[in-house]
Amino acid sequence: MPQEKRNPDEYLPKEITSEEMKFIEENAEKMGFDRKLMMENAGAGTSDFISTKTDVLGKRALVICGTSNNGGDGFVTTRHLVNLGVKPKVVLIGSPFNIRTYESQVNWSLLTQMENVKVLTIVDVSQLSDFTEELRKCDFIVDAILGTGVKGALRDPILSVVVAINKANKLVFAVDTPTGLDPSTGEICGVAVKANYTITFHKMKKGFGQRKEYVGEVFVREIGIPHEAELKSFF
Repeated sequence: MPQEKRNPDEYLPKEITSEEMKFIEENAEKMGFDRKLMMENAGAGTSDFISTKTDVLGKRALVICGTSNNGGDGFVTTRHLVNLGVKPKVVLIGSPFNIRTYESQVNWSLLTQMENVKVLTIVDVSQLSDFTEELRKCDFIVDAILGTGVKGALRDPILSVVVAINKANKLVFAVDTPTGLDPSTGEICGVAVKANYTITFHKMKKGFGQRKEYVGEVFVREIGIPHEAELKSFF
């Protein structure tokens, strides 16, 4: 009799660390899976999820982005939210000149050419008054500031932004992981965003299990990484 084929997921861990996710992404890239496509799938999946949890048409979203790939995911999310009828405002924590990766730079450039996207840049705490006003006016928040790369205690202006988010009493969606929460260990880096929902990518992260007050309801979004990329990471 022919041997029954088994699902590769049977041999792979159900939860991973951010370090393991980094290796998986590197393997996928070596296989030919472009990082721009990973980011596109992550942002599209995030916007789709948001639209299932709240009425987005005509609503005002505050998408708060950092200068890393997590911010890039936020840029893509914003573009897709616009197409769903959302009125977004993007808050970039840091200078556009410091956006770190090519794929994030490409998606930032796209945003700057969109008439329906307004941008606020914060490089120091002196600009927080405008941010606080935007928090007051928005209907929901998308946290795309730091993601899985968080290390050590948060510093200003990110620290003050996170504190303000938690005081705003708004619906919060975290992209990949709430800013300030280490997804590998669950450690809180002094303070962390308290999200209602966390959209994480590819696999559940090990640090989420004991941090429901920060991650809220967690949704794992598949972004198209093949099983082979993960097999090469663990075997």
